[in-house]
Amino acid sequence: MRTPQCVFAAMVAALALSVTATASAAADAPLCADCPAAAPAAAPAPDGAAGAVIAPSAVAATSFHRTATSRIKDLANIEGVRQNQLIGYGLVVGLNGTGDTLNNIPFTKQSLQAMLERLGVNIRGQTIRTGNVAAVMVTANLPAFGTQGTRIDITVSALGDAKSLQGGTLLVTPLLGADGNVYAVAQGSVAINGFQAEGEAAKIVRGVPTVGRISNGAIIEREIDFALNRLSQVRLALRNADFTTAKRIAAAINDFIGVSIAEPLDQSTVQVNVPKQYLGNVVSLLTEIEQLQIEPDLAARIVIDERSGIIVMGRDVRVSTVAVAQGNLTVTISETPQVSQPAPFSRGQTRTVPRTRVGVQEDGKKLALVREGVSLQQLVDGLNALGIGPRDLIAILQAIKAAGAIQAEIEVM
Repeated sequence: MRTPQCVFAAMVAALALSVTATASAAADAPLCADCPAAAPAAAPAPDGAAGAVIAPSAVAATSFHRTATSRIKDLANIEGVRQNQLIGYGLVVGLNGTGDTLNNIPFTKQSLQAMLERLGVNIRGQTIRTGNVAAVMVTANLPAFGTQGTRIDITVSALGDAKSLQGGTLLVTPLLGADGNVYAVAQGSVAINGFQAEGEAAKIVRGVPTVGRISNGAIIEREIDFALNRLSQVRLALRNADFTTAKRIAAAINDFIGVSIAEPLDQSTVQVNVPKQYLGNVVSLLTEIEQLQIEPDLAARIVIDERSGIIVMGRDVRVSTVAVAQGNLTVTISETPQVSQPAPFSRGQTRTVPRTRVGVQEDGKKLALVREGVSLQQLVDGLNALGIGPRDLIAILQAIKAAGAIQAEIEVM
């Protein structure tokens, strides 16, 4: 009867048989005393040497190793298939006294008067005192191939001195594109993430109460004509421009179709000529192309955000042999004034005598050696050996770059 260990060993031997000839020779030996031989007996091992054995971990590493690949869908956009920004100006009403101050914000007062006049209410020359209205800017993104009647989300932002948009309702607001045409109309109740509460002597604010969102708050009224299926050429725009990635995308497409229809025009564009079998059905071609897997290639880069102390390094960052020393110099100045009293019955005056103490302390003084061609992990370990923080690490990376010892582009945000 076979034990579980025997069954596992049989699977390993069978897998090794299909991988290498050496594994096949090792699999020829019987697995154990209770199991039949998987193949004719192999030649006996030399005296004093054990039979050939392949570690399961080595077989797994050989058979199941995969490189990091991504779909073309995640690496490139289809030229012409994109969103369009919309913008509009409107009024939010129903605020609980947190709206604009009409005497300080003239455009809110003018907009309120014009809206009421369109509705047949004439208030010209009258004094208006209300804190329930706020002028807002409305923004949205018109999706590609958006059809009439489809709803989209909108963002509402206060334009005046309103304190909060909580509980407000956006009145009908046309949303315009860059060409000045109205593409959508927005209206609805505003939902905000923050709040504000205040009393006579204290106030608390959480989040941003002057910015809100209306889910499905606008209806598309105009479509953008774009006949995708009629195109004879399609261009793919890479999200991260790179010559190597562009060439790999073109090669993957040509291998899939079987003919040369794709070529890289530059580091960010790949042109695809629609083959005859896909003419009039470009959507089907793009569906097939988007699922192709390639390995993207990016230049070595270090991104630094000095405001927040964030450092991001790419996997291909390499350095030449360099020694790094870092020390923090701390200068402490303390003032301890003392009072000088005159002797009794003397004509002296009481005075304050300054006493200043200056101290200098230097921390660190460590010297770390970073060897040539180290990996990202080794580079990080070497710099961490200095025991420094992110902000000091930023200065060190810039100094290494200035010394010409780092093969990467440093981008400061």
